[in-house]
Amino acid sequence: MKSIITIFLLALSIQLQAQSTISGVVTDAKGNPIPEANVYLEGTYDGSTTDKSGVFSFTSSETGSQTLVVSFLSFETFTMTGDISSMKDLKVKLRDDVNSLDAVVLSAGTFEAGDNSKVNVLKPLDVVTTASALGDFVGALQTLPGTTTAAEDGRLFVRGGEAEETQIFIDGIRVFTPYSPTTNNVPTRGRYSPFLFDGITFSTGGYSAEYGQALSSVLLLNTINEPDQEKTDIGIMSVGATLGNTQKWEKSSLSVNASYINLAPYLEVFQDRNDWKKPFETAAGEAVFRRQFDNGLLKLYSAFDTSNFELTQEDINLSEGLDFKLNNKNLYFNGSYTGMLNDTWTIFGGMSFTHGNTKVRIIDNNIKDVENSVHAKFKLKKRFSNRFKLYFGAEYFATDFTETFSSPFVDEIDYGFNNNISAAYTEADIFFSKELALKAGLRGEYSELFNEFQLSPRLSLAYKVSDKSQLSLAYGDFYQNPINDVLKFNQDLRSQNTKHYILNYQHNQDGRIFRAEAYYKDYDNLVKYDNEFIDFDTNITNSGYGEAKGIDLFWRDNKSIKNMDYWVSYSLLDTERDYKNFERSAQPNFANTHNVSVVGKYWVDKWKSQIGLAYAFASGRTYTDPNKGGFLNQKTKSFNSLSLNWAYLISPQKILYLSVNNALGFNNVNGYQYANTPDVNGQFNRRALRPAADQFFFVGFFWTISEDKTSNQLDNL
Repeated sequence: MKSIITIFLLALSIQLQAQSTISGVVTDAKGNPIPEANVYLEGTYDGSTTDKSGVFSFTSSETGSQTLVVSFLSFETFTMTGDISSMKDLKVKLRDDVNSLDAVVLSAGTFEAGDNSKVNVLKPLDVVTTASALGDFVGALQTLPGTTTAAEDGRLFVRGGEAEETQIFIDGIRVFTPYSPTTNNVPTRGRYSPFLFDGITFSTGGYSAEYGQALSSVLLLNTINEPDQEKTDIGIMSVGATLGNTQKWEKSSLSVNASYINLAPYLEVFQDRNDWKKPFETAAGEAVFRRQFDNGLLKLYSAFDTSNFELTQEDINLSEGLDFKLNNKNLYFNGSYTGMLNDTWTIFGGMSFTHGNTKVRIIDNNIKDVENSVHAKFKLKKRFSNRFKLYFGAEYFATDFTETFSSPFVDEIDYGFNNNISAAYTEADIFFSKELALKAGLRGEYSELFNEFQLSPRLSLAYKVSDKSQLSLAYGDFYQNPINDVLKFNQDLRSQNTKHYILNYQHNQDGRIFRAEAYYKDYDNLVKYDNEFIDFDTNITNSGYGEAKGIDLFWRDNKSIKNMDYWVSYSLLDTERDYKNFERSAQPNFANTHNVSVVGKYWVDKWKSQIGLAYAFASGRTYTDPNKGGFLNQKTKSFNSLSLNWAYLISPQKILYLSVNNALGFNNVNGYQYANTPDVNGQFNRRALRPAADQFFFVGFFWTISEDKTSNQLDNL
């Protein structure tokens, strides 16, 4: 018995002698102690937590080289590898985790809408629930500051820039023809269904070096990565019908949407100011296929639509009006792959193809446009750490545009151009701390058409001034080739250029967001010509210039009033240009000095309904009155519109939706058309350019049939 006790005590002594003590103190970068931090040896059960003074101490029987891990919420995990005997009286300083929710965000000039965004000013479904948007993502974005109200156009005009200066991308790949074609004074719409997208990034300026060929802004649309279940969506509307279906398999899924719009029945009830011979009609289809791989995601997106209409519009210089007929077919394909090469390398590759075929007849003139465009893109991302990430990539744009013109008085003429652009960029995200971050990039572009190379530096700096607020600065140099309507007649030109300077303040707290942004844009090498309409004899140069400066304010609140969500936008724009056929530098006729937007949505439990409104105000736009001296010497009256909508939940998967634009019937004027020649009194007569219809009424019934009945129309409110 005595020998057994001796052996036990000897073994215990050996074990105690083999144990090592690991000790130290854990603090933040400022030396403040961090209590309750986890401290342990990797791959073992040995460890402890720090006390209120940040001190830790524990023993381990492990020997040799070991890895010590120290972790705590909102801080970067600390690791140390070495001989366990040296892990005594350690002084561990944890660095702030720059990926935490309260870290600074590089957001100057950018509005986010997506579940994965740290700062959301819009939700993806705001597109379909904003009263004035009519289910068009462009309509929803026009309620944000920085946009200009040009009600007769329907496209995005951003911070004194033409609509062509905003480029749209789907899953990072360029869309060359994002809008349905239309005619004067009839607003266009975006081609693509908002239900296929779960994220929207709208950069009003100062955007990443990854994107080029856009002078004013970029709109990034991201398709849904993976649907949660199989479902069918049915829509019956006063203007047509929609049908969608999603199928889901173990590692892949397919979503298909189809729509048919015909305004003929609607115009029988609500006539407008046009004499329609063939009301607007369009059929469209979209499909997204997704395939999950072990380390990546493949997406194939395609969209096709065909539209046609014919009408006669009032024209002060044509007693019988202006006859206009249009037929358009558009095909868009987009394929992309995103994957992880390893823990630190990410790869992206993608390509888009656009085929557009448009036939137009204006009185007796026939015009046929055919555009084939390709965008190929490749990029890599290297994550050196949470604090330093490096991006670089290359892309190629190719456009083949041809136009054929014929009339009873002119032989058929064919003309066009090839516009091919190569580009490469590199960009770095550097987080100095949780409060300070920098994005710096450089983009190079070579235009084969102009035999010209341009370098574009981009810079964005963000500083967190408090737990909920931050300041940002951004600078960027941007280039864009002239539009097709210019290049088809003259290719002896240069790229147009602008410089952006942005100062941004943002406060985000508990369902409330406030943004204030001041900016300045300096334009150079803008296209200028000497005729009212461009043709083969027009003298076209790059001698134009301009500037735009202003302030944008945004406030959104969904917490202060129960069941109430609202936002308010205000934009002050001061801009002048000397371009196109301008006689001098002046405020363009698409620009408003003041723009105000108010959007509200209120849920009424008793009625199982959401009631919404959207009010838009825009100060008058310039026009030239030939009866008075000067150029762009007058302004229209202010634009006003109050839109209302009501969504009634018949059942969790059925909804009845009603809306009316300009419910109060404001008498808006988009401008004036003057006679080409004066009357007997020497005065030029005019007519007001009124909207085709003062109001638009919409009624829709939407039904979702989901696999497990958890996806329902409540998601759309």
